[in-house]
Order: sequence, then C-alpha cells, then structure tokens
Amino acid sequence: MSYRRGWIAFLLFSLSMINYMDRVALSIAARPIASEFKLTSIGMGYLLSSFVWSYTLFLLPMGFLIDRYGTKRMAAAGIFVWSAATALTGAAGNFVSLIAARLVMGAGESSSNPVGAKVIRQWIPAGERGMVTSMFNSGSYAGPAICSVLLGILVSAFGWRLSFLIAGGIGFVWLAAWLVFFGDPDKVGWLKADERDKILRERNTTSAMSKSATGESTGLLALMRSRTLWGLAITQGCNVYTQYLFLTWLPSYLQATRHLDIAHTGAFAAVPYAASVLLCIAAGKLSDHYLKRSGVGTGKRRNAVAIAMLIGATVLAVPFISSLVGLLVVFSVALAGIASTTSLNFALLNDLLPDSRDVAKAMAFVVVGGNIFGMMAPIVTGYVVASSGSYDWAFGIAGLLLLTGATVALTMTRSPISVYVERTVSRAPA
Repeated sequence: MSYRRGWIAFLLFSLSMINYMDRVALSIAARPIASEFKLTSIGMGYLLSSFVWSYTLFLLPMGFLIDRYGTKRMAAAGIFVWSAATALTGAAGNFVSLIAARLVMGAGESSSNPVGAKVIRQWIPAGERGMVTSMFNSGSYAGPAICSVLLGILVSAFGWRLSFLIAGGIGFVWLAAWLVFFGDPDKVGWLKADERDKILRERNTTSAMSKSATGESTGLLALMRSRTLWGLAITQGCNVYTQYLFLTWLPSYLQATRHLDIAHTGAFAAVPYAASVLLCIAAGKLSDHYLKRSGVGTGKRRNAVAIAMLIGATVLAVPFISSLVGLLVVFSVALAGIASTTSLNFALLNDLLPDSRDVAKAMAFVVVGGNIFGMMAPIVTGYVVASSGSYDWAFGIAGLLLLTGATVALTMTRSPISVYVERTVSRAPA
C-alpha cells in the first residue's frame, strides 16, 4: 500500500494498539492488585473478564450507531469514554469500584472494531483490504507488547495505580489527532484527486447479483439468517478465547509457573506480541496476493483463516515445554496464528458482505460471537487453576477450540452474507 491513505491505516493501527494497552494493563498489575484486595484466582478471573461483559453488551447497539452517525463521531466518543475509565481505574478504592471502572471501559471499547471495519470499507481499495485489516488488528498485539514492558517497569517502580493513569492519558492524544485529520475520503482536503478516485472506484467488489444492487440495505435480523455470518462469528469465538487467555492470564502464568518477577514477565510477554505484529501484517499481505487472481469476492480467504488457526493451535504444546526459550518460540508462533486469524476473518467479512452500509452492524455481530467465548476464558481459566493447581488444561481447551474453529471456517463461510444471494447464487468454489 502507498500514498496518503497510509495515514488512515496508521490511525487504525494506533487505535487498536491503545485499546489493547488499556485492556492488558490490569493483567500486568494482577499480582499487586490481587494482594491489595485479597483476591483469589477465581476472583481475579471475574475481574479480568469484567470489561468483556459490557463490551459485548454494547457491541450491537454501537454497530447500529456507527452505521447511522458515522465513524468520526462514534470513534471519538468511544475512545474518550474508555480512556477516562482506564485513568480512573487507578483511583479505585475497592473491588466494586475496580469492576465499575472496567465495565465503563468495556462499553467505550465496543466502538473500536466496528469503526475499524467501517473505515477500511470506506477508505481502502479491496485489493489492499487484507493487509490493512492486518495492520489494524496487529495494533491489538503491539499494544500488549509495548504495555508489557512499559507498565511492567512502572508497576515495579511506582506501583500499579500510576500505570493506569498513563495508559488512559495516551488515548486523549489519539483523540486530538482523529478529530483534526479524519473524514470521509470524498471530502477531506488533504487527499489527492487521483488517490480519491482510486479509493472510490475500488473499495467495493461485490457481485452485481448481490442484494446491494437493489439499493436496499440489509437489516441485522436478515443478516442473521445467513449461515456465513454465523460461521464467521463462531470462528471468531474459537479464536478469541485463546487471545483472551493470553491477554488476561499470561503474566500470572509466567509468574506462578516460571517464577518471573513483574518486570521480567513484561519483557518476556512483549516478545511474542511483537513477533505477532510483523507476522500478522505479512499474513494479510500474502492473503491479498493469494486472492489477486480469483478476486476477494470468491471467499477463498477462508482457507487462509483455517491455516492461521491451525498455526495458533500450537498452544497445545505449552504444557510439554520446559525451557523458557522453547516457551517463547511456541507463544510467538501461537500468537502469530491467533492474530492472523482475527485480521483474516475480519477481512473475509468485508469480502463477503454485499452492502457497505451494513459493515458496522455485521462486524459487531461477529465480534459479539468472539467475545461470548472471550469473556469465558478468564473465568474458566480461574476455575481450572483453582481446581487443578495447573494451567495445562487451560491451554488444552484453547487449542481444541482453535482446531474446531478451523473446521467451521472451511465449512460455514462458503457463500456471500446475503439472504438473497444465498438463496439464488451457487456456492463459491473451494
């Protein structure tokens, strides 16, 4: 990708990065928070999961609001709310106020993925969609990579409360840049005419037989009749479970089983996340190249989704690894597969969705599916650790879900996301 639309990709990357910096801040500080508030592993599981409850609850309403009021206003409102809530987490005086701050943060963060999908559909030519979606999603791994090192040092040196204030403040810097520079590609003054024409000409690639050709937008209830949309949501869920396992419990796992202190835990955890950023973007670029001949509308990106999930399933090897170096390799490979799955699945959603006016609500539905599984990961892991005294089955459950998701991706995402299309158009070739 080249030209000035690269700034849009950078804004999306940094939005996702800040989003996940704020999410992972609690897991970095889990040990001192658990000590201060006398929390068991089960109590920490509920606390680590709490932001996902409101995040999931607000996703579908947020999708409708973004489709109606646009990405600029809703992204600004979302990051304002979640950044303020993150900063205020550092002032929490008890377990209830900690939960409350995380719930507000989750509600604000529900804007991020629907906004990203909508902006990519508005701004990015279809032939670049895989790479830019990967850039957007890779921010969710760059955030933990940076946060693991930075907040690990801050928590060790100054305590956990200051780390939340700093993490929250970063979001307000992004908000200022967004309000100044972002707009629709047919309206912003800083975009050159030839690039504007390219974006408007190449951003939609759906078949003339799709329902969008009638000029009618499909409502969510009609979209939910699509087997493909459910397939994307289930695939997302099987993947996000493992993502949230890493996001919420990896620092505690390293401290409890590998006996690392907070600072070294942050440095160790940063390596797999940093590796996954680069590998995720490369996977998106390769998927665009793979589809260059057949076209994105064929849905063949699902093959790349399945391969990425199989790579992520290497997490099954974690209980059998004794050395820190071997563990670092396995975590890096698994996280790269998980990161690539999310970005490729999001790109596949855009590939198979006929009407751009439905992007935010369809994305919200897929992310809801992901987070129904995701919200269970911290809680299930807490119970697994409490009952067995080990993390082995936590990684085993995650790996089995990834294998299930690969099967779902190959079997349930073979038609465009349109009730009309699925009734009248033959299935896309494998």
